[in-house]
Amino acid sequence: MARGRERKFDRKVVVLSGAAGGIGSALAFRFGAAGARLVLLDLNEEALAKLAERLRVRGVECVTSVCDVRSEDACEAAFRVAEDRFGGVDVVIANAGISHRSLFEDTSPEVLRRVMDVNFFGAVNLVRACLASVRARRGQLVAISSVAGFAPLVGRTGYAASKHALHGFFGSLRAELAGSGVDVMLVCPAFTDTPLAQNALGGDGRAVGDAGREMAGGAMTPEHVAKSVLRAAQSRRRLVPIAPIAHASLWLARLAPRLYERAMLAKQGGEFRG
Repeated sequence: MARGRERKFDRKVVVLSGAAGGIGSALAFRFGAAGARLVLLDLNEEALAKLAERLRVRGVECVTSVCDVRSEDACEAAFRVAEDRFGGVDVVIANAGISHRSLFEDTSPEVLRRVMDVNFFGAVNLVRACLASVRARRGQLVAISSVAGFAPLVGRTGYAASKHALHGFFGSLRAELAGSGVDVMLVCPAFTDTPLAQNALGGDGRAVGDAGREMAGGAMTPEHVAKSVLRAAQSRRRLVPIAPIAHASLWLARLAPRLYERAMLAKQGGEFRG
């Protein structure tokens, strides 16, 4: 496929982690509507089954696999499910993720490791399991990152670190895959109304919910994010900030990092004062 030519997803096999979550389920419906065959991964077996049922009613061909992306073996088992059912994988969407909301000095090392294990190593494990097939099919790798992947975010040191790591990994992998026909795309939504925020961990590892959370630019819907992801994947884009605040943060953090930091703290720092 020549560079610049629009990708089509009809009959393509898409492996999607974190499928039962807000953005995950929206992506499943969006790519399913585009004709993709889906391999849905999540830890929540009940939610995964319900999602698959709703998709099949709409004529979407899909299979599920309960998968903890922190486990290399679980990711390899999920790939075998895709291979047995569909013959291989064309697209990997590494969407599974967790967050925390706590200042570094109040955050246990276990919370930081858990966030990194899911957000970073979970994506690495899934890509490793599927890469040979994706490469053979000249497919696509998609990582759902965040504005925190390229800019600081107060109270989310572990989350920002995990997302920055994704950018280093996928950017370097893109260079290694140059000329292979495989596209690599990083997606950076701004704040989105999903269970990710509601299930955010506190510094002690217990869920803190989203009460008192301060946001810049308001929260997008998962459906809006999924629509943007599909369009960007079709266009074979490399970096996809979603929402005006994401675009503004990208350039401000690059060109005027002190100004970005002041603006970010003024908007969101109050959550952690006092």
